[in-house]
Amino acid sequence: MAADKKIVAFIDGSPYSAGVCDHAAWAATRLGVGVELIHTMGRRARSSAPSDLSGALRLGARTALMDKLAQADAQWAELARARGWAVLEDAKTRLETAGEMRLRSDDVLDAEQAFQDAASMLVVGKRGENSGFAADHLGSNLERLLRASTRPVLIANADFKPVERCLFAFDGGPSAQKALRRAAKGELLKGVHVHLLQVGEENAETRAGLDGAAALLAEAGVSVEAELHPNGAADAVILDRVAGTNADVLIMGAYGHSRIRQLIIGSTTTAVIRACATPVLMAR
Repeated sequence: MAADKKIVAFIDGSPYSAGVCDHAAWAATRLGVGVELIHTMGRRARSSAPSDLSGALRLGARTALMDKLAQADAQWAELARARGWAVLEDAKTRLETAGEMRLRSDDVLDAEQAFQDAASMLVVGKRGENSGFAADHLGSNLERLLRASTRPVLIANADFKPVERCLFAFDGGPSAQKALRRAAKGELLKGVHVHLLQVGEENAETRAGLDGAAALLAEAGVSVEAELHPNGAADAVILDRVAGTNADVLIMGAYGHSRIRQLIIGSTTTAVIRACATPVLMAR
């Protein structure tokens, strides 16, 4: 990854914000780049004005009410901005490598589009402040962010664990190949043991592709072992092997051409991200 790039971390004040900061710090230290913190408040969805003022209010009373409602909305907006800056300041205190801080009133997707050209990686929490901790619910913006991003996205847990082992779900597709080359060239996985997993039938072509991928990582000095798993649904196998290998992070390509093809555009990715107990790095 280019030295002039940076980690762009999205925080919202939820319990996941601390994890986002810690994971961003880990990636930034590995890659030798800085971190930019972004807090998006979302487009204004709140308005005190009632939808229908055509009732029994007299004109003067209606005008006075509208003035009071406008004042209440202005006070709410001021409080929201103050809270947003407080969230950013708290995060910067936790994240000593943070550079710029940005408070945006637009949608997280707009912010992602605005800053991804300068980013080597995006970091976002698995769930936002409005989702609670329901295990079957992801943050409302997460899948949209994954669909739109042209950069790798690290989906952070609420708690950070030092990364010593990772599971790389490899399917031989373009995204996985690109992620493999990036991992071999970069510093992110140096010193991390990589378990390279492919779900598919055992044949000469598949085995050659998997062995070639393992060789590429090994030549780059990455500790690696390869496994070809012929049976089972991709999401179930991946989740089982994440647990079985004690992986601290899961790496997946965004698109594929095998049973992992449903990544992002179907159920496999959602199921894996929802159920995975480790952070997930979605490589593009």
